[in-house]
Amino acid sequence: MAAQDTNKISKVDGSQPLLHQHGYEIQQYGKLRDMPIALNPDVRGESCALVNQILADSIILYHLYKKHHWMMRGSIFYQLHLLLDKHASEQLELIDAMGERVQMLGGVAISDPRHVAEVTKIQRPPNGVEEVPVMLSRLLEAHELIIAELRVAIDKTAANQDSGTNDLLVSQALRTNETQVWFLAEHLVDTPLVRS
Repeated sequence: MAAQDTNKISKVDGSQPLLHQHGYEIQQYGKLRDMPIALNPDVRGESCALVNQILADSIILYHLYKKHHWMMRGSIFYQLHLLLDKHASEQLELIDAMGERVQMLGGVAISDPRHVAEVTKIQRPPNGVEEVPVMLSRLLEAHELIIAELRVAIDKTAANQDSGTNDLLVSQALRTNETQVWFLAEHLVDTPLVRS
């Protein structure tokens, strides 16, 4: 359809979607927009970089949770199936909060799965199914990596007086990850089921 024909349709029928649009990138990843939030651009840039790394690793952790939720086996299948799905939902909330924080700072939140795969520090699991204790251990290792990143970012955002980012990292991200570690780790304690 010619451009002239498309214009005729859109003028006649305002509900017609304008499909196959192309344009240029209006903000590059790693570049900041000026946001009037009384924070130095260097501080905002550092916070964006810190949060984007945690965000990338959290996106991978979320997908590990979903994979392992589907792959659970054995006598505690049901309990772990539900627990891992609950943890995945909590991670998804964190992912959204961190992505929105990067945007508030004037940055671009990492989101494309291919970009996330390039940036993440979490080891890729095999494509198949592992034994349940191995899957739980893999989740714990991912959490530990993220928690270490969080502690560094918490210290830096506190030193930079970026209280908004610091609050998000402490009150939501760190506490959620620490609680999830506790719930997972207790499943790897070798305790007798009936007798001591």
